[in-house]
Amino acid sequence: MPGRRDDPLAEYRAKRDPARTAEPVPPAGQRLPVGDDDTFVVHEHHTPRGRTGERVHWDLRLERDGVLKSWAVPKGPPLEPGTNRLAVPTEDHPLEYASFAGTITAGEYGGGAVTIWDAGRYATEKWDERHVIVTFDGRRLTGRYALFPLADGTWNIRKLDATAPPEPPPAPLPMLATAGAMPSADEDDRWGYEFKWDGVRAVATVRGGVLSLSSRKATDITVRYPEVSRLPTALAGRDAVVDGEIVMMDAAGRPDFGALQNRMHRTGPEVPRMAAAAPVTYLVFDLLALDGEDLRGRPYAERRELLDELAPAGHRWVLTPWFRGGGADVRAASEENGLEGVVAKRLESPYREGVRSPDWRKVKNFFTQAVVVGGWRPGQGRREGTIGSLLVGVPDDEGRLVYVGHVGTGFSDADLRHLQRTLTPRTSAPFDGALPREVTRDAHWVEPDLVGEVAYAVWTADDRLRHPSWRGVRDDLEPDDVVREP
Repeated sequence: MPGRRDDPLAEYRAKRDPARTAEPVPPAGQRLPVGDDDTFVVHEHHTPRGRTGERVHWDLRLERDGVLKSWAVPKGPPLEPGTNRLAVPTEDHPLEYASFAGTITAGEYGGGAVTIWDAGRYATEKWDERHVIVTFDGRRLTGRYALFPLADGTWNIRKLDATAPPEPPPAPLPMLATAGAMPSADEDDRWGYEFKWDGVRAVATVRGGVLSLSSRKATDITVRYPEVSRLPTALAGRDAVVDGEIVMMDAAGRPDFGALQNRMHRTGPEVPRMAAAAPVTYLVFDLLALDGEDLRGRPYAERRELLDELAPAGHRWVLTPWFRGGGADVRAASEENGLEGVVAKRLESPYREGVRSPDWRKVKNFFTQAVVVGGWRPGQGRREGTIGSLLVGVPDDEGRLVYVGHVGTGFSDADLRHLQRTLTPRTSAPFDGALPREVTRDAHWVEPDLVGEVAYAVWTADDRLRHPSWRGVRDDLEPDDVVREP
């Protein structure tokens, strides 16, 4: 099996340029970490092939003696007992690679998209130059497996028993806040306060040293934000589920939702370059599970205290501040620093997964509203031939899309190009009820499946948004998630 005794990662480093790859590349001479020799990961690797095709293979990696012993498995690890698959030994990888997922730049060694296919713990039954026998405890790989060499120098992997893989646990859904007013002075001491961050929600699950990020809709978004991939190292080997917000900071250190737009949809080979040039930050504000114990039933204040003790702080993730009482001062500080507002959280409240609860109140310093795009009107002058304004609506209590106005400002040229490509035409208006004649005479209707966000001055008496300005697409929301904000 590969790996020199004096420097088992020498071959790995020789094949990679740390300035060009998103992969972890420990410097030469660094002492190898000491682990428990019980972590495994299987990476799924898509590499371009020709002009339009791609080649897919899998890499099995087992923690051993401070590195990940690795085999390329072209057809993937077998899941049926008695099945043999080719397994080609490759160079040892650093332990940090167990949480790596991202895109390796085209032209670099192994260029292509890498995702985590499975990960977890394993136990060693036998390990020598001729046989490796282990028992996996993963989401897909479970039970006893053998790795063994053939006469030609290649290896095979074989499943030895019939243990069925368990279903992976579903990605947790985040608890949501309702829009409302600040708690009154006489109940202020029963609430905790956090700043409201202008980004996208993400729940991070760390299991067996492997990180996965899921969106508000439980979509896997790990590959979009490789900057966060080393969060497991901050947890010092502990398993945890944390809730937080992914933000992009501006030059003044304030979250910039517009800047984040260019990262929210990206999964291609450009992601590592963009992450290096303008990295996101993961702001952590709640702890849902720790070392297998579900904490969601515990009070908010207790969860925050446990999170403070865990202290998962690092270069690209930050533990956000919280305050017991003193809501007026927190609100004033948020306004002074140009933040979106505050979130008031009842100290005794449990974490209600996937529920929009009055136990959490969002209090904004400026008005924003999620909207569903239902059409557009053509532009004039510099925008002739493209979108001039978007026609938007908000679902009512019965799910009917109600027209709330048109948005013609706040767009960048890139926004307009993206919208033009994304919107799907239809022949009739998706809005319920009558529409203003000046809107219908030149409107282009689209399927109401894209959600955006606008800033606005006020709701008018006829339920229209006054002076709305486009803030960006919200691909973390579905149309039926949109509700009218007070």
